[in-house]
Amino acid sequence: MNEVTFRQATVADVKSLLCIENAVFTSPWSEKAFRNEFYTNQYAYYLVAEQNEEVIGYAGVWLILDEGHITNIAVHPDYQGKGYGQALLAELLDTATAKGVIRLTLEVRVSNMQAQKLYRKFGFKDGAIRKQYYPDNQEDALVMWVER
Repeated sequence: MNEVTFRQATVADVKSLLCIENAVFTSPWSEKAFRNEFYTNQYAYYLVAEQNEEVIGYAGVWLILDEGHITNIAVHPDYQGKGYGQALLAELLDTATAKGVIRLTLEVRVSNMQAQKLYRKFGFKDGAIRKQYYPDNQEDALVMWVER
């Protein structure tokens, strides 16, 4: 794995986040949604993973008191399968823990076994099913939780 560095994302990263978002997700967030995260959501915290000064991935979490809600984790397809997603999730969890979070949750497509396997590696457990959660195909979401 080539050297990857992490830093807090800023609104200046929105174009890079959108590029990754559109390459990875079938229901990508809009530019407006990302800008709202930076400008109006006081709970939002985003990390970017960089390699050679290029943003190759990002992760977001809402930090609300002692709980964290992971909103997105994405690695550009050109960099997938190299351990960057795992490194990004580890960095996000460490950051959230350092900010006082003791439990985190997320939603993942029930069909996304690769992501579920990654989350379980970090101790996430199955919680509930959110029926027809994803707007593109009404797929159910698995809610997962971890205590830190």
